Amino acid sequence: MNMTSSLKRSIIFLAVAMACPGTVVQAQTVPPFKPSHSDEDLNAIGHRNVGKGVNLFSLDREKKLGEQLSNEVERASKLLNDPVITEYVNRIAQKIAANSDARVPVSVRVIVSDVVNGFTLPGGFQYINTSLILQTENEGELAGLLARGIAHTALRSSTKEATKGELMELSTTPFMILGPAGWGGYGIYQGLNLSIPITLFKFQRDAQRAADFYGLQYLYKSGYDPECLVHLLERSSSQSPASQSKKTTEVFSEFPPLGERLASMNKEIARILPHQDTAIVTTAEFQQIQERLRALKSKETVGPATLAGKPTLRKRTDPAPPASPPLSPSE
Repeated sequence: MNMTSSLKRSIIFLAVAMACPGTVVQAQTVPPFKPSHSDEDLNAIGHRNVGKGVNLFSLDREKKLGEQLSNEVERASKLLNDPVITEYVNRIAQKIAANSDARVPVSVRVIVSDVVNGFTLPGGFQYINTSLILQTENEGELAGLLARGIAHTALRSSTKEATKGELMELSTTPFMILGPAGWGGYGIYQGLNLSIPITLFKFQRDAQRAADFYGLQYLYKSGYDPECLVHLLERSSSQSPASQSKKTTEVFSEFPPLGERLASMNKEIARILPHQDTAIVTTAEFQQIQERLRALKSKETVGPATLAGKPTLRKRTDPAPPASPPLSPSE
C-alpha cells in the first residue's frame, strides 16, 4: 500500500505533537534483543510487561495516535467489504490476542490491494492486504502473520522505536510500517524518499527479533503449529526485489538477515515450545475463505473498467408494452 502525502504529513505532525513538548531524546546504542528466563515462561503470557522500557508515549496517547493514523489509512485505502472474510480474520486475531501480552484491544482490518504487505499501527491497529492473505498456504501461516503484528502491539514497538531517536528523526521514522512478514520493507522506504538513520534500522531489527520471539509463543499458545510461521518466512525471501544486492538488503533492512531469524526461531521452537499433536496447521474454513477471496478478486478483475474498449453485445432498449409477456431466451 502506498502512503499518500496527506498520510505522511499526518504521521509527522501527530508524532511530534504527541511527544512530550520540548523533549529531545538522543539515539543510544542498545544491546540486541536477549530474552530473559521469564520471557520464556509460557504460563506467564498475559502477565508479562514485555512492552516495558523508555517511551515518550503513555498507553492512552499511543491508542489515540493509532486511532488518528488508522483514520488516515482508511481514508487512503479501500477496505474489504466482505463480512465473512473480515469476521474470519478478526476471529483468529482475537484468539491470538487473548493468548498474548497485549495491553490494548487489537483491531484487524483487511485492505484490498495487490501489494503483498501488512503493517501494525500504534495502539493495536493492524492491517493486512488481501494479496498477503492469498500468499499464505494454511491457517497457521495466516495466524502467524497476525501473531507477529500482535507481538508488535504487546512490545509497543512503534512508539518505543520512535522514542529512541531525536524528535527531528522522529519525523522520518517509518514506525507505521511494521510488516509482519517483512516483504518489501526497504522498497517502501526508498519509494518514499525517506532519509532514515541506520541506527534506527538497528533499533527496528531488535524489535523484529522480539516480534519473532513472542509471535511464535502467541501462535503456539493459541493452539497453532509454530513451524507454520517459519515456513512462511522461508518463502518470503523469494519476494525480495532481485535488484537489491545482499549487502544493501542487510544494511538497509529493518529486518535481521533471514538466515539469522530462521535459526533463532527454530532454536526457540525446539527449546521452549514442546510438540503438540493437536496443533492446528489448517482448516477447511481457511480453504473456503481463500476461495471466496479469489472469487471476489476475479469479479473485480473482470469488471466494466477492465472491459473498456472491447466489443460488447447490446440488447434492444425499447421498452416492451406493459401487457406483453417477457421475451423467451430463444428470442
